[in-house]
Amino acid sequence: MSEPSKLQVHAVEHPVPHPATKGIKADIISGFLVFLIALPLCLGIAMASGFPPVGGLVTAIIGGVVATHLGSARLTIKGPAAGLIVIALGAVTELGQGDTAAGYRKALAVGVVAGVVQVILALSKAGVLGDLMPRSVVHGMLAAIGVIILSKQTHTLLGVSPHAKEPLELIAEIPGSVRDANMVVAAIGVLALAILFGMPALKNRLTKRIPAPMAVLSLAIPIALLLDFRHAHAVGLAGHSYSVGPKALVQLPANLLNAITFPDFSEITSGTSIKYIVMFALVGSIESLLSVSAVDSLDPAKRASDSNKDLLAVGIGNVIAAALGGLPMISEIVRSKANIDSGAQSRWSNFFHGLFLLAFVAFLPGVLGQIPLAALAAMLIYTGSRLASPAEFKHAYEIGKDQLALFIVTCAVTLATDLLVGVGAGIVLKIVMHIARGVPLGQLFKNKIETTRDGETLHVHVRGAAVFTNLLGLRRALSAIPGDVAVVQVDFSDARVVDHSTLERIRSIADEWPHAKLQVVGLDKHKKGSTHKTSVHTLAVEPVQS
Repeated sequence: MSEPSKLQVHAVEHPVPHPATKGIKADIISGFLVFLIALPLCLGIAMASGFPPVGGLVTAIIGGVVATHLGSARLTIKGPAAGLIVIALGAVTELGQGDTAAGYRKALAVGVVAGVVQVILALSKAGVLGDLMPRSVVHGMLAAIGVIILSKQTHTLLGVSPHAKEPLELIAEIPGSVRDANMVVAAIGVLALAILFGMPALKNRLTKRIPAPMAVLSLAIPIALLLDFRHAHAVGLAGHSYSVGPKALVQLPANLLNAITFPDFSEITSGTSIKYIVMFALVGSIESLLSVSAVDSLDPAKRASDSNKDLLAVGIGNVIAAALGGLPMISEIVRSKANIDSGAQSRWSNFFHGLFLLAFVAFLPGVLGQIPLAALAAMLIYTGSRLASPAEFKHAYEIGKDQLALFIVTCAVTLATDLLVGVGAGIVLKIVMHIARGVPLGQLFKNKIETTRDGETLHVHVRGAAVFTNLLGLRRALSAIPGDVAVVQVDFSDARVVDHSTLERIRSIADEWPHAKLQVVGLDKHKKGSTHKTSVHTLAVEPVQS
């Protein structure tokens, strides 16, 4: 076997002791800090999804108070996510046919059934779905979602109601909305954007302790009160008069019980409903599973989560949330990272985040009704800009031109059609790329893995092709290593193609090993797609036949 180069050695360090306060106190503190971030985001995501704003809070409360006890991964925060906005809004729009209220109730029915599908997937041990999705396809999908969020929320921030409905048409209409902007409303939105983009750049202890979304609300709400947004009237600014009123504020019911809305199953067997059931279940499950994997890698204790149990918790949580009027939920990555950064120790931090949200909605609902929609639009624009950041395109290109092509095709097709078609186009393109590299059809879905032991070293020899469609066999071999193994050496010398998904995934699996280290060997005869360590590798000569 070839000796591993320095770049091919992936060592897993011993867990670093968590510096934060230990025990339940740390979970209460982290739960409170995440609550401050989640409160405005849940309202904004619901608003952008065509749901009543309180629907986002219902989901986060269920995700915290209920899903925590159903097998939720330790440090993940459950709640609505920007990545499902496009699906939720599409379901409301298509099922409602012009009647938003009817579309909302029919979309809730779709959410209930999609949750049941997720439960079935979890019980069928389909938690490995996240491993099979090419990362560039997922990132291309998220970039498209980011563009769609930007195309819609820019008009809301400017205080203008657009005529267009489709993303590309909405983008084309932005110059007109800038020209016709309500400058009073837009001033609040622009101030919010300045805070959201500016605070992370400030390097002082105070700004690090105050979540930027909460800083936005602490300024936007007083401005709305000062200008009396609760009553319709005109406000003069720079020699012009602009209309403001309750329509520029979040609309909420008087209490949480009034927010409960039950699903309408009258069209649940229609083609449109089935399409959105598939989209909610597939995209929601993949996003959630990828988030769990990412959060596990951030956990200071390097504890591995049971992806099937977490998917089960998400599925049951979705059934309950949709039955009560809430948005779809996932294990959300941004809030989960904030949870870890705040010192969370266990899944109780998710519970307390939900409990704080419940207490706020129950005892201070009047405060929520003072939030300007432009401030929430700014938060969504900030989220969308991160999803569709030029840095994402640059990162895909650095991995390889093939990954950039997957990224762009998925993004473009999603914008032109819908998420399901976009993701499907990306997957088909990647399969075509592997066939063009010489991978036989039979090897796309099955390869040969030989495992031998030499003292404390476990040798894993991969023959055929190591690509995303046959990754499960290698994953099983690497996830079941004996506890006394010190080195796991994966040999790709006889693998015709080793793709980015495989190289990335085996490194994340190695992060879960408490003591062993990973060595990747046998790639010296392969042609690399780029200088990136996880770029696609194609064998320059025919592999040895066994």
